[in-house]
Amino acid sequence: MTTGVTEHTGNRITTRDGTEIFYKDWGSGQPVVFSHGWPLSSDAWDDQLVLVASNGFRAVAHDRRSHGRSSQPSGGNDMDTYADDLADVIETLDLHDIVLVGHSTGGGEVTRYIGRHGTSRVAKAVLLGAIPPLMLKTDANPDGLPIDAFDQIRNGVMNDRSQFYKDLSAPFYGANRPGSTVSQGTRDAFWLMSMQAGHKGALECIKVFSETDLTEDLKKFDIPTLIAHGDDDQIVPIGASALKSSKIVPNATLKVYPGAPHGLTRAAHEDEFNQDLLDFINA
Repeated sequence: MTTGVTEHTGNRITTRDGTEIFYKDWGSGQPVVFSHGWPLSSDAWDDQLVLVASNGFRAVAHDRRSHGRSSQPSGGNDMDTYADDLADVIETLDLHDIVLVGHSTGGGEVTRYIGRHGTSRVAKAVLLGAIPPLMLKTDANPDGLPIDAFDQIRNGVMNDRSQFYKDLSAPFYGANRPGSTVSQGTRDAFWLMSMQAGHKGALECIKVFSETDLTEDLKKFDIPTLIAHGDDDQIVPIGASALKSSKIVPNATLKVYPGAPHGLTRAAHEDEFNQDLLDFINA
């Protein structure tokens, strides 16, 4: 399935529904394409973008619609459209032999992209702290989180999103754990990125990341896949995500980071993940 684009100017593409998608494109070589988590932007991947661009790869990352510097449409805040927007970026830049890397909601975006668009352009995939297969607790998914947990997120964003995002940065990076080394600057950057997300799109994305069942998409993976997750992830608990996904994706490699939080690309676990990422890309 392809969606097509209507315009490509500078570091933005315009999708057929008129949404402008901002992207970064650094370096040259085999492309490594990054998808970020909610409610952040491609800036969340900056350290890894510089890392891969400095090691002979082409680093590409976009701001999801309603996030960061992309436009804030009223519609299209659903996983199918997120995946189609990713496809538009990939096809407009004519990328091939890609390593797809997705964190959290971005991991769901990568998974749905493969489910909808296949792997003809994809060589490998990395799912980091990713939401698949399904975050919501249901009769068929008893290890998920109850709907009340996501209703609390909705209420927090609705009532005082600025304070909610400030507070969310603590469990996101494990700052509420003894011995945390995450800086206040990192937490402040999380708040800043979060506040750049469009309010309507950010609210609608809560339903997307919590209620989208990606089980069938995972079954369509036919490429080397690294599934990486911290076992102290307070945002996307490992039991309902990586431990299940690694059993669904054929021949997946599971890497568990002991004591690591959801945002493990910062502070204590960043160096280890960066090396694992380079090793996987180069393998």
